[in-house]
Amino acid sequence: MTQRALPTADPATQGVDASGVHAFLDALEADPDIEPHGLTIVRHGRVVASGSWAPYTAARPHLLYSLSKSFTSTAAGLAEAEGLIDFDAPVLSYFPEIDADITEPRSRSMLVRHVASMASGHDHETVDEAFGADPAEPVRGFLLQPPQHDPGTLFTYNQPCTYTLGAIVQRVTGQTLVEYLRSRLFDPLGIGEALWSRDRAGRDIGFAGLHTTTDAIARFGLLYLNDGVWQGERLLPEGWVERATRAHIDTAGAMGGDDRSDWDQGYGYQFWRGRHGFRGDGAYGQYCLVLPEHDAVIAATSATAEMQRYLELVWRHLLPAFGDAPLTGRDAEDAALRERLEHLALPATDGAPAPAGGTGEWSGAAFTPEGGLCAGQPKLTAAELTADDDGGWTLTLDEDGHRLAARWTGTDWTVTEGRVPVAVTGGWDGPDALTADIAFLETPHRLRVTCSLTDRTFRAHWLTTPLVPWPLRALRAPRG
Repeated sequence: MTQRALPTADPATQGVDASGVHAFLDALEADPDIEPHGLTIVRHGRVVASGSWAPYTAARPHLLYSLSKSFTSTAAGLAEAEGLIDFDAPVLSYFPEIDADITEPRSRSMLVRHVASMASGHDHETVDEAFGADPAEPVRGFLLQPPQHDPGTLFTYNQPCTYTLGAIVQRVTGQTLVEYLRSRLFDPLGIGEALWSRDRAGRDIGFAGLHTTTDAIARFGLLYLNDGVWQGERLLPEGWVERATRAHIDTAGAMGGDDRSDWDQGYGYQFWRGRHGFRGDGAYGQYCLVLPEHDAVIAATSATAEMQRYLELVWRHLLPAFGDAPLTGRDAEDAALRERLEHLALPATDGAPAPAGGTGEWSGAAFTPEGGLCAGQPKLTAAELTADDDGGWTLTLDEDGHRLAARWTGTDWTVTEGRVPVAVTGGWDGPDALTADIAFLETPHRLRVTCSLTDRTFRAHWLTTPLVPWPLRALRAPRG
């Protein structure tokens, strides 16, 4: 189907002061710990600001990490409305084949609404234990972990809760989450590419792994802002938005914060309550912020470990920009913001081009990991640099026999499409040291590789470390 663009409007016509958006962009770009990738701001149903920081683009899907959870919850709400799920039924009732294996009373009493609200009774994250206990059926592995408290009495951010909720949806519908949501949510919202990583059981994993665009996040948020109604058609069950986004359990202190943290305001059905509105969010700054009091949605993709800091910048700069009435005489300001949004870009390397006369020494140079082993992830065993005929360079990384070729020209970002889309920027710091950054464009992850010509060694480290130790070839949306 052809995707129809969301309606747009100049910020001033929707009561948005462009200077506040400029201030927000300034703050994002000045913060060394925040790397913005995409942003869409919707006010009164219209996009008033949208842009992507090159080499990222609006059309490319981006790994959402735990923002995926809110889509899983939505699937569960739809399945409930179709009579396929009962939120007050025991989790175990959907997996009768493992009933005899689960003897712990608290596990047997765990209800669907408990896993939907991260209230399984466990006092710690159990993902490693659950998947380790039974990789072929992680739901069994999860229920074999004895909860330390009665279900429904304690919040713990616990990935197998969401996995189990998603597994129930997939069992009762006979479809993956993407398949089930396609006709019910993605197509009606005009969401095109949506790809979800699967586990060895063949399930979309539910708690993470969804790849889609910033625009898709904005559409999803707008649906929730409008109580589940899209362009006059009810897509979500009446009352679901209120149920899913109200606080079902207290989270104060659970994430190590305090009452000023946006993670300490309560948790719904895979949605966070915040100091302003509610949201779905994912590691490294993937956001769907829904602000009913401002009739606004903010969708963002990024790469940052400072997720609270990102929200603070929203509260400090964007909320004051949302006024109660249209603004007049702001044509120039709105035009300047449009111009800026059309030319957003991440800084390229501050290194220099190849040293004069150094091509011969560098081209064909092979490097081994510094110290004889590339510690941590990725487990790289070798690197090789070659010069291209057109003045470009290719750094080829070997990871356990699998090779990734990262090519760039000049010192600006160079995008290479392929099975693993990447963008590379590289430059020299003197005649004997090269640094190349490799951005994996369908994820929040960037790898920095430094090569030394003097001793023919290299170092590699993540600027944002993947939460799962995937090989480089897996750092992409799961197509086929």
